[in-house]
Amino acid sequence: MVHRRPDREWYPDVWDFPGGHLEDGETADECLVRELEEELGIRARHPLPTIEHWVLDEELEDIRFLHVTSWTGEPRNLALDEHDDLRWFSLEEALALDLADAAYPDLLRSLGHWS
Repeated sequence: MVHRRPDREWYPDVWDFPGGHLEDGETADECLVRELEEELGIRARHPLPTIEHWVLDEELEDIRFLHVTSWTGEPRNLALDEHDDLRWFSLEEALALDLADAAYPDLLRSLGHWS
């Protein structure tokens, strides 16, 4: 599942993964659970191991991807001010999208072995 950001300062009109930034004292797993509840209204269960991705733009960022295969609730767009669309795509469809980061196609392919 990916969402598209409307015309915003960061990554406008591209598809990205749900998520956000760590709050003080929060683990990556806790952040994921909180962000998915806030953005999608779902409760993640048993995130799979982290895939780390480093981005160098204005500053070095450590981005962690957690693969969620089980959750409670029905995903819906609760962050209309942040996303204007939310959809499921097959791997092939996702690879054809205008994605927020050039490394996302390789990341998506690497997740294929968990499918």
